Amino acid sequence: MGDDNDKTSDRGLFRRAAAGARRLRQDKVSPHRPRRKPVPEHSRREARAVLADSLADAYQDSEIDTGEELLYLRPGIQQRVWRKFRRGQYSIEAELDLHGCTAAQARPLVASFVLEAQAARRRCVRIIHGKGLSSEGKLPVLKGKVNAWLRQMDAVLAFCSARRNDGGTGALYVLLKRP
Repeated sequence: MGDDNDKTSDRGLFRRAAAGARRLRQDKVSPHRPRRKPVPEHSRREARAVLADSLADAYQDSEIDTGEELLYLRPGIQQRVWRKFRRGQYSIEAELDLHGCTAAQARPLVASFVLEAQAARRRCVRIIHGKGLSSEGKLPVLKGKVNAWLRQMDAVLAFCSARRNDGGTGALYVLLKRP
C-alpha cells in the first residue's frame, strides 16, 4: 500500500472524497417510514349516514320465524367458498351484538359496522340479531330487518345463519367484499 498522500491509494482517494465532510454529533439514523395515507373520516361518516338512511325497513319475506334459517348468496360466489362459509370454517374477524336494540337503533349500527369492517379488510363477520324471545309476541323483529338490510348492501357477498355454537338462528355469518 502507498502512503496517505498517494493519489491512487485507497486511503488517499477516501481522504480526498471526504475532505469537506463534518463529524456528526450522534451516530443514530432513524429508519425511513412511509407516511400513512390520510383517512377520509368525513367521507366515511357521510357514507355511513347515507347507507343507513337508504336501507329500507320493508322486507319481501313474510314474517320470519324464530327458528328459520336465513340464507343469501350473490351470483358469482364459488360453491366451495359457500360450503366453507356455511360450515363456519372462516374465522370471525369482527362481531356486532344487537341485543337490546330497537330497529331504529340497529339500522345505523349495522350500516356502519359493515362499512368499517370492509374498510378494515375484514372478510367474515358475525351479526347477532337475537331470536326475538324477549320481544312482544316473541317474534324476531331484528332478524327480518337485518335480513333485508344486508341484502341491500353492496359490501355483502353472502350471509347465512350461524352454527348452533355461534348463535344458531339468532346470529348471522356475513361474507364481505374486499374494498
